[in-house]
Amino acid sequence: MELIKPLIVIVLVAIVISLGSALYHLSSGKGDSKKMLRSLTVRITLSVILFVLILLASRFGLITPHGVGN
Repeated sequence: MELIKPLIVIVLVAIVISLGSALYHLSSGKGDSKKMLRSLTVRITLSVILFVLILLASRFGLITPHGVGN
């Protein structure tokens, strides 16, 4: 199943977009902390989902770790 690797990349891109959105709301200077807080909450949620996805994919053999430097 090669569907897992693009899914991981999509979630990573969504995390970066959410982080960029939070940075925009922080730097805009309008004092809209609710939007920044929502963006950071989405980023944390996506990060947890990504972590669980990688753990499950590794457990079921959809992805395999490789040795560094071998």
